[in-house]
Amino acid sequence: MSGEKADDIAVALFGELFMADQLARNRISKVLPKGMELSHFSVLNHLARINDERTPAQLAKSFHVTRGAMTNTLTKLEWAGHVHIRPDWEDARQKFVAISPSGRSARESALASVVPLIAEVVQAVGADRVRALLPVLRELRIKLEEG
Repeated sequence: MSGEKADDIAVALFGELFMADQLARNRISKVLPKGMELSHFSVLNHLARINDERTPAQLAKSFHVTRGAMTNTLTKLEWAGHVHIRPDWEDARQKFVAISPSGRSARESALASVVPLIAEVVQAVGADRVRALLPVLRELRIKLEEG
């Protein structure tokens, strides 16, 4: 395969990924419960899935955002009562974040809005085709994380 051909494929791939990401974010943001942002849902979903505490720095690293951006999101989530933030009893400079019962409820409400939207897209494209695409997307993500 020539370099130009590989370049064309790369440009087309990332063009499609970026556009799909933008469209998905816009559609999901519109169906989230009032006052919930996509970043809030993402953090609540992550904390609910891991079912454990994380430091703000660990969360920032997981989401590939700055500590300041994560602190801003966590402040809003704490204000809404969706997360509990406590000091590290061994190192007062560090904090731990955990999802609260209210946060679990907010996440469930958001999922109830988001899942039908995504399921509709998967059904339209075809579940088997999407399932076949997942390993490739996962491998792309891993390569980009290494990068």
